[in-house]
Amino acid sequence: MDLSFFSGKCVLVTGHTGFKGTWLCRILNGAGARVVGFALEPPTQPSLFELCGLRREIECVTGDVRDYGALYTVFHSFKPDIVIHLAAQPIVRESYRNPRHTMETNVMGTVNLLECARESGFVRSLVNVTTDKVYDNREWVWGYRENEKLGGHDPYSGSKACSEIVTDSYRRSYFADGLTAVSTARAGNVIGGGDFAGDRIIPDCVRAAQAGEAIQLRNPNSVRPYQHVLDPLYAYLLIAQRQYEDGSFAGAYNVGPGESGCVTTGRLCDLFCAAWGEDLKWESASAANAPHEAGFLKLDCSKLRDKLGWRPVWDIETAVKKTAEWTKGWLFGRDVSAVMDEQIKEFQGDV
Repeated sequence: MDLSFFSGKCVLVTGHTGFKGTWLCRILNGAGARVVGFALEPPTQPSLFELCGLRREIECVTGDVRDYGALYTVFHSFKPDIVIHLAAQPIVRESYRNPRHTMETNVMGTVNLLECARESGFVRSLVNVTTDKVYDNREWVWGYRENEKLGGHDPYSGSKACSEIVTDSYRRSYFADGLTAVSTARAGNVIGGGDFAGDRIIPDCVRAAQAGEAIQLRNPNSVRPYQHVLDPLYAYLLIAQRQYEDGSFAGAYNVGPGESGCVTTGRLCDLFCAAWGEDLKWESASAANAPHEAGFLKLDCSKLRDKLGWRPVWDIETAVKKTAEWTKGWLFGRDVSAVMDEQIKEFQGDV
């Protein structure tokens, strides 16, 4: 895709202080967009947002998507052409610990955002990023398609399925005239440099490596669609661009890797250990009394491929290698923003 499309356009990114949000803003800023971020302070310490100095490069507003008034003010202060909604409570295990906060953020946060877009009259394209976990998971061995039944065993999955339903309702009720094109993007598990979240496999691998300990895996045989963070981000941008130009592209899209990216957690850790070196290993840990987690999840991304011409760029081996390279660069004192720019440039060259 030609990122020059975003040059001069105002793009509002909610959740810009998070892992994915920081990478997305870095891409947009490099493309010449006027980037406005709306989010709480970074959710982790350390944080990619602070490490790469993003606060100095874009317009940042601190706020909570549960606060309709704060969102409304941002919309009418900056009048964004494009909105990409990433703000969320994204951790499954945290959703078990704090379901009310998860629902308020992921459901009512979406409602507030759509209300602001509905009342604005100037937003041309809006992408709500949800998750591959929105489906009523039957542990099938084939990939879910966008017309499959939505559901959610855990509070996080349920909240994101609700976000999908809310978005579809607004699209049918208020955005059918095509003046504001609205889509959802159901992304698989992402990995990449700068993810410091708790209860995520690659950050857990990094923490184990730093401590000189074996990686502890609760569910080494669970299968997930893994991809490097740049792959879904470019998909979000492609959706935002194409529906901006032609509202008929609005809808729901799966965003996942190719067949090679659907691997067990054990296989993912094997790849990380090989990329990291230093005799890093993993071992099975007890999952007794742990909350439910799906054993098998896979996406069918043929709609995104056939309608928009998208394809994943980096395979799982490359994704893990780039994650390890970024992390070692950070640990050895390299300029984090320079490493990000190098990987973005390399990714664009591979598209």
